[in-house]
Amino acid sequence: MTEDHFESIWDALENSAAEAVNMKARSGLMIAIQETVTDWKLTQAEAAKRLGVTQPRMNDLLRGRIDKFSLDALMILATGAGLTVEWRIGKTAA
Repeated sequence: MTEDHFESIWDALENSAAEAVNMKARSGLMIAIQETVTDWKLTQAEAAKRLGVTQPRMNDLLRGRIDKFSLDALMILATGAGLTVEWRIGKTAA
């Protein structure tokens, strides 16, 4: 039996490298937004209003329901939360 080693859990779970990269970006954004919103010490309704979303949408975010958020949506929320998002682009090893 051989052991596979993966850079991240998403590399193991997703069907393609592109899907894994997307999930890594989305999960990183979601965690940063969750931490920021938690630091605000507001109710979900108050935090939702601050970010311009509904309370149920805020609940989905805080509960980590990543499947309900596109990369675009998370970028918008991160910006609204006062976060700076930086991307690092490089070539993959051949």
